[in-house]
Amino acid sequence: MNKNKKVTRIKNFFLDILFPKFCLGCKREGEYLCEDCKATLEISEFQYCLCSKSPKRVIGIGKCPKCQSKKLNGLYFALPYKSLLIKELIKKFKYEPFAKEIANTLAVLILDHFLLIGKEPQKDFADFLVIPVPLNKKREKWRGFNQATEIGKRLSKYLNIPFESNVLIKTKNTKPQVELSQREKREENIKGAFLVKSGEILKKRKILLVDDVYTTGSTMEECAGVLKKAGAKEIWGVVVARE
Repeated sequence: MNKNKKVTRIKNFFLDILFPKFCLGCKREGEYLCEDCKATLEISEFQYCLCSKSPKRVIGIGKCPKCQSKKLNGLYFALPYKSLLIKELIKKFKYEPFAKEIANTLAVLILDHFLLIGKEPQKDFADFLVIPVPLNKKREKWRGFNQATEIGKRLSKYLNIPFESNVLIKTKNTKPQVELSQREKREENIKGAFLVKSGEILKKRKILLVDDVYTTGSTMEECAGVLKKAGAKEIWGVVVARE
């Protein structure tokens, strides 16, 4: 065992003693999401159009003719954002200290979704690059981490594809999107907030753009536009849940 792995194991041992994990569903000690409670989640078996939350599905392609003008090529989401359990998981992950490892649980839910829609993850995404939706530095420092980065790291590892967290950066302090109810306000709030730091790596690449929740899509659409201007070929959104 190398030194870094040994330090990580010791740190996790003491964290488990000081901050034991309990399933957010049944309160059983051991994991934040036990297998029994995971089985109750309705992981999506279909890929939906960007503009549709209804059973009007788009099979084999990312979007319907209605939203062809959108910069995103499509969206993968593991779950609808209606289950109290998934809401609690995401809330604890984002806002409570020492719960960063929930990222692993959330990434596995995304992988389960890939399998259910017929994807062979390490084969079908072999030529992709993982990029997280960035936070501004002030907010990331306050939170201690970027939730999209933590999920993206795990997906990159499972899919065995590159992960780049410093290519797309946020340069503008914006209001939290969750505080804005109207789509127009969200689009205006996020406009011009992102910048590609180094575009050479993006040339003709396919991107998995990772975040935790997709609501109106304004943030991902803004990111996708910036990435495509820098030369990216395709941008596919990947989130844990969709409102």
